[in-house]
Amino acid sequence: MTLFDFIAILAGKIVIIFSRLFNLGYGGTWPGEIALTISPHLLQKLVKRLNKGIILVAGTNGKTTTSLMIKSILEENGTKVVHNSSGANLENGLLSAVISKFHLFGIDNNFEYGVFEIDENSLPLILKSVIPDIVICLNLFRDQLDRYGEVDVIAEKWQKSLRKLPKSSIVILNADDPQIAFLARDLKAKTVFFGVNDPTSYLLEFEHATDSIFCLNCQKRLQFSGIYFSHIGIWKCSYCKAVRPNPQYYNWASPLPGFYNRYNTLAAISACKELHIEDEIIKKALDNFAPAFGRQELFENNGQKIKIFLSKNPAGFNQSLKTVIQLQAKTILLALNDRIPDGRDVSWIWDVDFEKIPARINVILSGTRVYDLALRLNYSGSKFIVEENLEKAINKGCLTLKKNEI
Repeated sequence: MTLFDFIAILAGKIVIIFSRLFNLGYGGTWPGEIALTISPHLLQKLVKRLNKGIILVAGTNGKTTTSLMIKSILEENGTKVVHNSSGANLENGLLSAVISKFHLFGIDNNFEYGVFEIDENSLPLILKSVIPDIVICLNLFRDQLDRYGEVDVIAEKWQKSLRKLPKSSIVILNADDPQIAFLARDLKAKTVFFGVNDPTSYLLEFEHATDSIFCLNCQKRLQFSGIYFSHIGIWKCSYCKAVRPNPQYYNWASPLPGFYNRYNTLAAISACKELHIEDEIIKKALDNFAPAFGRQELFENNGQKIKIFLSKNPAGFNQSLKTVIQLQAKTILLALNDRIPDGRDVSWIWDVDFEKIPARINVILSGTRVYDLALRLNYSGSKFIVEENLEKAINKGCLTLKKNEI
């Protein structure tokens, strides 16, 4: 540790204290941002002190839930874990999480694992600083096109970075996402696949929000014998004979509703099984699992049930809608914002299947881009109420519910 490292950690800790003392936020990014300005390689130095391993979770959807599941299982197994629970998933967010758990001189408090969710565009940068024991690649969907571009651009960056990992690393891939499965090509690291084998859950037709349907070997259109959602399913290429890999992990139930959570659960279990954690420990942790903020959190208001879903792209939104409908919800409040963390471009809402909202459901619209949302739902034929003020929108939603209704 150098003097600059010490100053960087001290500065980061001071920012964390002031953030919480004056209610300026959780301190998820600024402590790390300031520390990196003082000591640019501090993250690389500190994570080496996590002596049992570093696990990175990347993907468009599901990384918060998956990383929290892994943390819960590791803690159930009796180990201490550093986790960027604030959801700050850039380099400054990772460093903020690490600084919050370390003493001033960089000596850890017996933390053994680091479990970090990673912004998909930041994974190549993080892999320059961190040599992980496990990298999980969940999925790639179109998301915040104004920031990231198309999914094939992200996949190409991931491929280049993953190829540099040593044989000692493990790369865990979603076999059912063609773009992710093809990442296994030419890797020195060990590859492990997870996926779903459930023909009873196949869709009858493609959803509108479908991205990766072309073979990355020969650029011909892939054939799907079964689709679960978007481009996620059982695929093959009839031209170059590329085929969906057989997943090693596929038959675990999820503690959360929603088909997409089966993938999050399988990804978490894949990592923990590769760490040789016993099934009984995994099952106990999942039985007691509580979702992260905004990820199917359940609140009660005078006996009424309120569930929160976070969706920022067409594939995720379609899955959230499907889950809400399956839960027999009486009212849906849809809030669309365009702040920088959400993405300024909201044109993606035109790829969401709002047409599938049943007429029996009350629909209330709010958010900073409520009128963009209203225009989209008007074309879907849905009936809805517009309420610009979010608090008033929530109150109107509650007035439609009886006890035990969602």
